[in-house]
Amino acid sequence: MKSSFIEGMSAIAVLSQMLKHRFWQVAVLGLFVGACSGPTSTGAPATDAGTPAAQATAASSSEYKVGMVLVGPTKDGGWNQAHFEATQYVMEKDPGIKFEYVDKVNPADRPNVKGSQVADDLIAKGAKFIIFNSDDFKDDALETAKKHPDVTVIHASGDYAWKEGQNYKNQPNLGNIMGRMEFGKMMAGCAAALGSQTGKIGYVGPLINDETRRYTSAAYLGARYCWDKYSGKKPEDLNFKVTWIGFWFNIPGVTLDPTKVANDYYNSGYDVVMSGIDTPEVAVEGKKAADAGRPVKFVHYDLRTGCNLAPDICLGVPYYSWGPPYIEAINKAKAGQYQSEFVWLGPDWKNINNAETSMIGFEPGKALGAKKAQLDEFVQGLGNGSINPYKGPLKFQDGTEFIKAGETATEQQIWYMPQLLAGMEGPSK
Repeated sequence: MKSSFIEGMSAIAVLSQMLKHRFWQVAVLGLFVGACSGPTSTGAPATDAGTPAAQATAASSSEYKVGMVLVGPTKDGGWNQAHFEATQYVMEKDPGIKFEYVDKVNPADRPNVKGSQVADDLIAKGAKFIIFNSDDFKDDALETAKKHPDVTVIHASGDYAWKEGQNYKNQPNLGNIMGRMEFGKMMAGCAAALGSQTGKIGYVGPLINDETRRYTSAAYLGARYCWDKYSGKKPEDLNFKVTWIGFWFNIPGVTLDPTKVANDYYNSGYDVVMSGIDTPEVAVEGKKAADAGRPVKFVHYDLRTGCNLAPDICLGVPYYSWGPPYIEAINKAKAGQYQSEFVWLGPDWKNINNAETSMIGFEPGKALGAKKAQLDEFVQGLGNGSINPYKGPLKFQDGTEFIKAGETATEQQIWYMPQLLAGMEGPSK
């Protein structure tokens, strides 16, 4: 996920900061890793191999250590929390795997620390497998894989391992794992349309790149389909607006404030607001608006339990299940069998909410009410292919052709989305 830099930050200022604090970062990088480490085996000093300390040391040496570099905080109520919970899942499934992580690795929280430097420190502490959880780290992941050929490096998002993609790199120990969240976003858009009385749907987006254009466009396609087919209203009467804040979460003085963006939607007649950011402002402000008597609803993102933030007005949440693909990749690496692969997993259409088998799920919210049956019909249609919102004709915002009539978008056309779609309001670049 995530773009390579914060839009609007001055490159000169960032370079100045990096030069100013270069020596400081080397000294304290290890402190970050130590402070954010997961549980590891420890024991009191001893020389007898039979003592508890020696046994603990032996057990520790047999552990398979995995390092994770997170772009945001572990308890953000969204993207990063879902990844952190995946580490707990993996360790419960295989107690021989131990995670260490460093969170908030971004130019605002740690302006002097690169993701690749964090990875170097984790590897020095014994990690044999590294996970970078953001598109922001695509070059850090490649750099780490080249520098440490005996370490398996996974980039959650990105396309460097995709042989059919535009940016393929032949790096044997580097892989990508991502979910086909386009399906989840189409479900989310459908739920938003089913829950809206006004047809005014607001979307709080992060920064602008191929991925975020892809996801917001998918949400719009789902909303447009269900507004038309189930609500019986004209697609042109659907008002779907995207406001980009500039990063995956709020950075005061750098991004737009997502609290204000959400409130602007709720206060100007948008009765459903969708979240595309890592943090829960859309839900928090939606609850306040509902408590004040406004008939509003929201759609959360990333974390399966997101509706718990304001259950009465939640239409649902599309989410990723990172644990199973992570443990599969780790087990391949443990067995010495990992090979570079591009993993782009969709829902298990037999049961999209089976977290063991479905990388992408959608947890319906209480606010859907009886309209859940229509969402279920939409999901079933996506699964059996009878509904495909990516069938042409489809146009981009500027009126140029995206998909011709009678054709269906290819994986590459969907992944590398250069613009938002006609009918959507908001900038594409």
